[in-house]
Amino acid sequence: MNQTYQTLAPEKDPMGAAIAEYQQKGKAGKLRVLSEMFDEDEIPVDYLFRTYDEMPAIEQRALDLAYGDVLDAGAGSGCHCLALQAQKRGKVGELTAIDISPLSCDAMRAQGLKNVHCSNLMDPGFDQKFDTILLLMNGTGLAGKLERLPALLNRLAQLLKKGGQVLVDSSDLRYLYEDEDGDLDMEMLEGNYYGEVSYQMRYKNVKGEYFDWLYTDFDTLRTFAQNCGFDCEKVIEGDHYEFLARLTAKE
Repeated sequence: MNQTYQTLAPEKDPMGAAIAEYQQKGKAGKLRVLSEMFDEDEIPVDYLFRTYDEMPAIEQRALDLAYGDVLDAGAGSGCHCLALQAQKRGKVGELTAIDISPLSCDAMRAQGLKNVHCSNLMDPGFDQKFDTILLLMNGTGLAGKLERLPALLNRLAQLLKKGGQVLVDSSDLRYLYEDEDGDLDMEMLEGNYYGEVSYQMRYKNVKGEYFDWLYTDFDTLRTFAQNCGFDCEKVIEGDHYEFLARLTAKE
């Protein structure tokens, strides 16, 4: 059976709707983030359009390390590709952005990005190869579940040129589930990996479907990466349990 790799319909794409409105009008309403596991949160839409100087240190470091032909996976507003394009550094070649949101892809093109693909990263029909693949803003989330992380890593390996690299950030959510002794509260976790979260987004009258999102601690990411043929190094840590990792094919 052939698997279908769908993109998001506009009526089910709250983040795309928010990005499109901000790109067109320079302002937007509240992009709400709901989860049964956490209190309701909000993503400031202008933050999705941040410049290099406005980015956290982890993202800046990732862009500084990028070289050759670059793919930004789950690109959203395209801010990372746009920052690389603005820098015009010789070590970066062609820039490509991919996202499953047609609204976001249109917004990226409107801002001057030429190589924008409205496609699912896992779709074998997307078969270019890259020197650098960026998965930022908690890029491990694209796997959804820990059990699907190997499939994501194997797919990234297919898209890498020889000598290429994957730059991915994530956060260790262990602190949310520790008891007074610093041990994981397994009753609270109900046997699941503590980095597995389910979210729903809403923007005005646009309500998305619930989707799975994966946060990994570094040791878990490294173990899975090594099992998929990668060397994995921690490049930098943030102040709130987040980190940037660099994956390269084992020699």
